[in-house]
Amino acid sequence: MLLVVSCKARKVLVASRVPDSSTKATNDKASKIDAIKAKQLYFNTFSAKARTKLDIGGNSNDVTLNIRINRDHKIWVSITAIAGIEVARALITPDSILLMNRLQSIYIKKPFSYIYEYTGNQINYKTLESLLVGNAIPELLNDSASVQTDSVRTTLSGNLQGLLYKLLIGPDLKVTQTNLNDQSAGQSLQVTNNTFIQAGNRVIPSQIDMASVVKDKKIQVNLHYIKVEFDQPLEYPFTIPSRYTPAN
Repeated sequence: MLLVVSCKARKVLVASRVPDSSTKATNDKASKIDAIKAKQLYFNTFSAKARTKLDIGGNSNDVTLNIRINRDHKIWVSITAIAGIEVARALITPDSILLMNRLQSIYIKKPFSYIYEYTGNQINYKTLESLLVGNAIPELLNDSASVQTDSVRTTLSGNLQGLLYKLLIGPDLKVTQTNLNDQSAGQSLQVTNNTFIQAGNRVIPSQIDMASVVKDKKIQVNLHYIKVEFDQPLEYPFTIPSRYTPAN
């Protein structure tokens, strides 16, 4: 289940985060939300390599994730460990989740709802896509959100189907933190974006820290992107060897 270690890193350029001036003179909520939407990353494909620390229930591992995304269709992840040996592979679509554990020669094939064992049921495929590239979760940029703005940041907060949320937005209108909390279900998720870098004409966080709690299940993922590319031709190979057995 450890969802990806070593190649020469490409030098990345730290982005100059210039404050957005498009809504500087207005406190109109609709204009502010529209401006934030306009700052979201748009892409067809995304690929990245990330040095990653995974902590699942206190079991911590340093791995490398190779991530490929075909927007709105699939997220492919390869997990490698020491000496670049692949230990697991995942393929996530809006409908399903496939996982291969190469160390134990087992696999998991589940509907997307399987992820609700580790997240709230308000999380969908588009949520995962958005968090991996530093975008705001689309459903949170809605007309019912409360918007507060000061000289440092904009805060969006509200309630989405029983899920309390708060988004912290920097002066450049990029998301710096996402907080989701469902107290009745004992679920919370905090995602923090740091050290924004330039990838072509796009700005993306190079450090993404995720902490998820679902009752007694705790997961922490610390991603550090060392290579990022957009809109390149990609393949998403995923074939389960015949000797693999389904996990219980």
